[in-house]
Amino acid sequence: MDEAEDLVQQAFVKLWEYRSQLQVSFSLKAYLYKTVHNACLNRLRSRSVQSKYLEFNAQQLDTMHTLPEDTAPELTERFQRAMDTLPPQCRHIFELSRFEALKYREIAEQLGISIKTVETQMGKALRVMRVQLADYLVTFFGLCAMATGFLSSLNLRLDELF
Repeated sequence: MDEAEDLVQQAFVKLWEYRSQLQVSFSLKAYLYKTVHNACLNRLRSRSVQSKYLEFNAQQLDTMHTLPEDTAPELTERFQRAMDTLPPQCRHIFELSRFEALKYREIAEQLGISIKTVETQMGKALRVMRVQLADYLVTFFGLCAMATGFLSSLNLRLDELF
């Protein structure tokens, strides 16, 4: 329901922004209905494209880009070594965030520190992990990005993959 209300609101905003350029020679009510109708169709079309993209991406990841079987133990070892290089508080915050799925606010409350400290420590941990695991990230995610043509969107979400 919120999405429908957003589309209607956007139609009114668009009408207001272009009021000086519009020349509605028929009913304004009919014009607004048609505007909302077209916006809904565009939204449905956009969802369809997104759905097809996600299905294609999942299929590509499943079929073409699996890591060799002998890589898993080495990757686990490298991950553990990277974790060991983190300072104790930084490591603890990283574990709470990534393994226990706590939000930054929850971590801050639990440890009695500010949210900004949690953000800073997570940034430090993610930088260390990226550097330590760069070989695997470039190889695995680089192949995925080349296959889908969305290297830039993957680079933006690299932090969220841990």
